[in-house]
Amino acid sequence: MRGEYKTPGGKLVAIELEVQDAKLARVKLAGDFFLEPDDALTRMEEALNGASVDEPAQTLAERVGRALAPTDMLVGFDAGAVAIAARRALGKSSTWGDHTFTLIRDVPRDAYTQMALDQVYAEELTAGRRGPTLRVWEWASNAVIIGSYQSWANEVDEDGARRHGVTVVRRVSGGGAMFVEPGNTITYSLVAPESLVDGMSFVDSYAFLDAWCVGALRSLGIDASYLPINDIASPAGKIAGAAQKRFAGGAVLHHVTMAYDIDAAKMLEVLRIGREKLSDKGAKSAAKRVDPLRSQTGLPREAIIEALIAHFASLHALERSEPTAAELARAAELVEGKFARPEWLRRVP
Repeated sequence: MRGEYKTPGGKLVAIELEVQDAKLARVKLAGDFFLEPDDALTRMEEALNGASVDEPAQTLAERVGRALAPTDMLVGFDAGAVAIAARRALGKSSTWGDHTFTLIRDVPRDAYTQMALDQVYAEELTAGRRGPTLRVWEWASNAVIIGSYQSWANEVDEDGARRHGVTVVRRVSGGGAMFVEPGNTITYSLVAPESLVDGMSFVDSYAFLDAWCVGALRSLGIDASYLPINDIASPAGKIAGAAQKRFAGGAVLHHVTMAYDIDAAKMLEVLRIGREKLSDKGAKSAAKRVDPLRSQTGLPREAIIEALIAHFASLHALERSEPTAAELARAAELVEGKFARPEWLRRVP
């Protein structure tokens, strides 16, 4: 059996192994990484021999870690990368190539429904009614989306929101507040099985799931990169913010909001963005921190969206689809029973 894993921004780890009596055997590691001293490679291989095929990635990584000395030098990979490669060899973890994604380019919908649809597609994946999904959103109106754990009062200026016709909603994922306007925002969601990010830390999985987007932006001439924990940026400023939710049923929701253009004055009238939020961002104001795609590319919004989709399709299997009547009915049910209810919206007052 053979498995491979490339650390985001790092090197490739490849592993070959056999299974004997439900345990790993004859483990061999290879890759384009750097490692000193040489015998550390043998120690890592021996650490995996005898491991159960059902051990999670974290346990496998701990095995490898215990075999390493404090003076060993691993460059471009770590024990976790070795564990993920082993899990892939065993078929416990999946790769992009193991999945065909469905592209859904939907009509504009209200903010409550958009929040609900993210949960719907996670439920559909868990139930086996849909495979992995790439969904590109269209907004019907201005909105502020606050993170699952943010305080409503601390993040939103309600007078400003009313003045500018802004709907405030709460999403299921953590992270910070996002201000969106229909023509000035590009938003997408990835819904995938947890096996795709098996063994990865949250930080690594953010970079892993958005590597294709960074590549697409670079193809448009933007010097884009991932800025941990959850930003996509260029030297000119922040372009996008990501958030993620892992559901108990085994689905991962990863969604990203990108600034195509931005009305900074309006945003600052609606959002309360304090100095502490910006303290480690290298910017004195939120308005100066963001540099939208329109100014960096000069391209129409639709052209950028099509470039993103085309780049994804060049890397991963992608088929087009539409929301079903049952999915939309379930979204309406979730809006009424959860996303539009005060109990959810103000769960953190």
